[in-house]
Amino acid sequence: MKHLFIVNPAAGKKSCSAEVYARAAGIFTNRNDEFDFYVTKAPMDAADAVRRAAGVEELRVYSCGGDGTYNECVCGAAGLKNVAVTPYATGTGNDFIRMFGAEQSLFRDMDALVNGTVHPMDVMDCNGRICANIASVGFDARVGTDVHKYSVIPVIGGAAGYVASLAVNFAKGLHRPMRISGCGYTGEGKYTMVCICNGRYYGGGFNPMPEANPCDGVMNILVVGEIPRARAAGLVLTYARGQYRKMPQYMTPLSGTEISIAFDRESVVNIDGEAIFSTDVHIKLIPGGVNFIAPRGMTSFDRLVRAETCNK
Repeated sequence: MKHLFIVNPAAGKKSCSAEVYARAAGIFTNRNDEFDFYVTKAPMDAADAVRRAAGVEELRVYSCGGDGTYNECVCGAAGLKNVAVTPYATGTGNDFIRMFGAEQSLFRDMDALVNGTVHPMDVMDCNGRICANIASVGFDARVGTDVHKYSVIPVIGGAAGYVASLAVNFAKGLHRPMRISGCGYTGEGKYTMVCICNGRYYGGGFNPMPEANPCDGVMNILVVGEIPRARAAGLVLTYARGQYRKMPQYMTPLSGTEISIAFDRESVVNIDGEAIFSTDVHIKLIPGGVNFIAPRGMTSFDRLVRAETCNK
């Protein structure tokens, strides 16, 4: 078995490359398994590195960074039966692992990960790009993408960049024309956002669909209609807390395996925090599309699998 540690040097407040290498070297001193270490150099470099290393009997990949790095590693591992992947959380944004509650700390325990167990996990195909956690379109996707425009301005920067992006996009308007079809739903008109969930958390802790389960063979989707500006602040909190049932006049939950959304102009699509741009997006579930490494000692993953079994 080969173990590959892929490190994003830009993740987190400082590079963790030396720390990751030292920990891995210590763990593998008394093991027969081979380990390798790769530092990414460009966007999607991690996906390419996984595919290059996949020509062995069994490969385990540890994504050392945040959600974006994990997405790239999953893109490389998806569909390969001999490859398994897991996040080793060193980035500032690690929303994917929030669903594991208190046990998310195990994704910072390299020894637990190296000695973890492999299980199939669902992923989503979004216009050919693999999504492990959550995809979204509309207001939230625009805000998240534009944060980068304002965070680089010295007098704004940091968390204030998100506030600036929120204010600018609010002024531009909450809603956009969309055509939505799939999962038993057909609609055309102005919508605030659509969130398609395989996992549960994104955007620094938003949990729009608490029932989402990346092992259950379905996507959980929340369609948010045209929200009055005067009610926007309260509805954002309702959305973030997964309390959509309190606002059925604005929020419609769906579940299924395939959905299409078309826009009247090129729009941003958020995929695990990364942005692509298109006039339409087609999202379909790939059940068991990637092999996932659950850390040794984790019980919350077992509960996800049991919930999936009970639902069948």
